[in-house]
Amino acid sequence: MVSTERLDARALVCIAIALLTWSSAYAAIAYALASFTPGEVAFSRLAIGSLCFAALLAAKRVPLPARRDWPQLVLLGLIGLTTYHICLNWAETRIASGTASIIICLVPAATAALSALWLRERLSLRTWVGLGVALVGTVLVVLASGQKVEVDPKALLVLVCVLASAIYFVGQKPLFARSSTLAVTAFTFFAGTLGCLPFTGGLPQALAAAPWSHVAALLWLGIAPSFLGYLAWNVAVHRASASRVSSFIYLSPPIAIVIGWVWLGEVPGAMVLVGGAIVIGGVVLANARRSPPEPRPAPGAATCEPGA
Repeated sequence: MVSTERLDARALVCIAIALLTWSSAYAAIAYALASFTPGEVAFSRLAIGSLCFAALLAAKRVPLPARRDWPQLVLLGLIGLTTYHICLNWAETRIASGTASIIICLVPAATAALSALWLRERLSLRTWVGLGVALVGTVLVVLASGQKVEVDPKALLVLVCVLASAIYFVGQKPLFARSSTLAVTAFTFFAGTLGCLPFTGGLPQALAAAPWSHVAALLWLGIAPSFLGYLAWNVAVHRASASRVSSFIYLSPPIAIVIGWVWLGEVPGAMVLVGGAIVIGGVVLANARRSPPEPRPAPGAATCEPGA
């Protein structure tokens, strides 16, 4: 697959799949935590995702990445998957959901900054302004929707998630030029799953005691947000810049509001709709491309003067 470095239709479809599946993850995590520890939830979803990736690799006969890339992939898996998911699950048991929602939306800005430093991506002032506008809209959506927001030292766990996500998204980008998106994503999942093993001591007993609905939440987390969501997201990152793709994370809160509106009949208030519109405007601004300058005529070339 050739990286187009632009948000084409396929990249946008993949982003939509990732955001829709990821938006469902927060509720499923909260549901599963009633029967499992944060580490057990992280291991279970990554292990299920890894099994799905292994089956797809075998079915498509896709080779693993070159051995020289294995150390970097292992590190990315431990940071972007093991650390991220354990910290996120732990945070969901300790801080208000609104606080986590606002902090996690720092991921696009962190990814953009890391892309500029690591990949030398040149980000325009318009992109930074768009990211800022979208962040303001996200905060407004969270506050207007009535989610509890509080200052809590435990929110540092979510800041760890933000940094881990940025490193994971940006660190994989160069590897997509040498290996398939499927192979890179699968390998990081294998490493991330192994990294969670020390936190699974009581998992067999918890599985035996948990109601089927909580086990089903683990299955959903492993198949939809983990396997489908991460694969779709990485395909988009392969096709466009990591900073531009990550800007769409700001759409997660408005998407969650729309899902609640359609599915649960939770009609959003006027300020929520205003915040959602600001988010969309910011994302559009961050991804707007300047029109190419009109070519100048070569020196000495004939020009068509009015009235000629």
